[in-house]
Amino acid sequence: MSQESRKNSLTQQTGSYLPPLHGKASAWVCGSEEAEVLYKQALENPEEFWAGRASQLLHWFKRWDKVLEADEERHKYRWFTGAKLNASFNCIDRHILIGRRNKAALIWQGENEMDVRCFTYQMLYTEVCRVAHALSSLRVRKGDRVALYMPMIPELVIAMLACARIGAIHTAIFSGYAEGGVRSRIQGAKAKIVITADAAIRAGKKKPLKANLDPILEKCPSVAHVVVVNHANLEDVKMQPNRDIWWHDLVEDFTLDVDFPCERMNSTDPLFLLHTSGSTGKPTGVLHSTGGYLTYAAHTTQWLFDMHDDDVHWCTADIGWITGHTYGVYGPLALGATVLMFEGVPTWPKPDRYWRIVEKFRVNILYTAPTVIRSLMRLGEAWCERYDLRTLRILGSVGEPISPEVWQWYYRNIGDSELPIVDTWWQTETGGAMIAPLPYATRLKPGSATRPLPGIDATIMRDSTSPDMDTSADRQSGHLVIRKPWPGIMLGVYNDEAKYQSYFSRFGCYESGDGAEVDEDGYFWILGRIDDSINVSGHRLSTAEIEAVLASCEEVGEAAVVPMPHPLKGEAIYVYVVTRDEVPWTDSLRKKLVETVRRDIGALASPEYIQFVEALPKTHSGKVIRRILRKIASGATLEDLGELTTVARPEVVQHIIFGHQNILLGMHESASMDVERDHAERAGE
Repeated sequence: MSQESRKNSLTQQTGSYLPPLHGKASAWVCGSEEAEVLYKQALENPEEFWAGRASQLLHWFKRWDKVLEADEERHKYRWFTGAKLNASFNCIDRHILIGRRNKAALIWQGENEMDVRCFTYQMLYTEVCRVAHALSSLRVRKGDRVALYMPMIPELVIAMLACARIGAIHTAIFSGYAEGGVRSRIQGAKAKIVITADAAIRAGKKKPLKANLDPILEKCPSVAHVVVVNHANLEDVKMQPNRDIWWHDLVEDFTLDVDFPCERMNSTDPLFLLHTSGSTGKPTGVLHSTGGYLTYAAHTTQWLFDMHDDDVHWCTADIGWITGHTYGVYGPLALGATVLMFEGVPTWPKPDRYWRIVEKFRVNILYTAPTVIRSLMRLGEAWCERYDLRTLRILGSVGEPISPEVWQWYYRNIGDSELPIVDTWWQTETGGAMIAPLPYATRLKPGSATRPLPGIDATIMRDSTSPDMDTSADRQSGHLVIRKPWPGIMLGVYNDEAKYQSYFSRFGCYESGDGAEVDEDGYFWILGRIDDSINVSGHRLSTAEIEAVLASCEEVGEAAVVPMPHPLKGEAIYVYVVTRDEVPWTDSLRKKLVETVRRDIGALASPEYIQFVEALPKTHSGKVIRRILRKIASGATLEDLGELTTVARPEVVQHIIFGHQNILLGMHESASMDVERDHAERAGE
């Protein structure tokens, strides 16, 4: 079965879904007709469209002289040049000025059920002003970099907004990173200050952060001070004189100004620096501007989630990732909503934690990852059925393509078969969602991110010389590119102009590095990284497609498909499978999986090897690290893999290597037995 036939089959099985009627009348974008008008206006008059959105959504101290300055030759795009604003002012001050000072801005749920803290907009303003003044007293100035190596606690949000208030560039570092990941990011940013905590609390355990940081800082000479939040009450936290300062000692100074003024930033000034993992293992420091990024964050938050200022919005992503920045902090706070923040994991102490939180705080918008949904789906519906989830209005998905099967489970069991699912495609470099449905205007197709948002000119291309693919006939996959600039586009790559230019070198416009196909309705189906494909005997196959077929089998919890060298075919298909609970690893299951792939895609896509594993190597945000799996399938040893700082559970890698070696040994022994049996039969003749 061809890729198009399989997608058509899936659509026939699962159907497409009309936007819900309830809540539609008050939606920001109401109905398909209104949406079509916006799509047309945004593409025909992009500068007018974005100027209108910037005026509606943000407070500007000074309006722009020009909406967009574009240097097409160097691919430099500067939005709202000449304008002045401040991100912290837009996220806090202006809401107080219009009467929201006693409204909840931030609700924090700790891992302990009784650990809850709430900040009104007035309380958040006071804390941010005090920390901004304190950082200023430590000689942090506009343009200086401040590294935030912190768990998911309110002080992280406060520190981000305090940096934005004084014009310092914050760079958040996920607290789950090992030494190499933390060191490379601090060194790459040349951070002047590091803000951390004594420890992070996760699944009932305390993970030291300050103790981990101390040896790292021996190789980071740029760091002048370390500010430490006493979060987990660890004993014997070593504090280096003249460098280390307790957070509470710093901010409890009665001379700090609780109305510390904000810096009037140029729209094109950097707001933050965030490092992506990258397929090479070397972090890429992505810079985002103040005016363009904040406009795009507010714009997409409002339309994607149909957000109103009385909503309780929960983005489950860690703030160490771009999703946490845009949809956990800047977007919803710029709109005056209430943000929920959780320190913990969805399955501890029981697999009902997410649903308990939704009921407890009457959450309206839930934005999470397919990885999370899959893990909860495997544990059954009983955990969510015991809770009242009726306050939910919008569901969201982010981080990777969501399979139709997982989409359906999310839709039925969490959305009660009536809530829209906003499946979003975007990247650290884009600043916000690029392809996604408008919840009360877009017909949904399970597994598809649907259409580019208004103002986003996305298409697929084969190479730098071929024209755009004709998607009106047979569907074809290709490189997903964005042809026109948008306000959320990255400002640049920190201290690496060559890396920045590499995003534009192939097609002359922004190349995402992802593959996609477009169906007859103009809907995008994301196929994953463009290099996540396999060339079998001259035929290029999508790993995402094979994975989707495997995931449709009831015994399979997760599957990852990678290429491995083959003497005849060039590349063969190697599959790693995590089975559902209590499903045994048998040769009969292997045979069934191979037959399923042959039936749904074709004999060419038959896996050469299927290796059952307990778990897949993942980043701390839950993404499968395919680079490691590809190397193991190619015969790499543990020493060949290098540093594993981005792997959440490094021990998983050793188990996979051992299993791979056993599979190859078993295959060789089987082949030897076949040869010996053949020789014996010939001798008997």
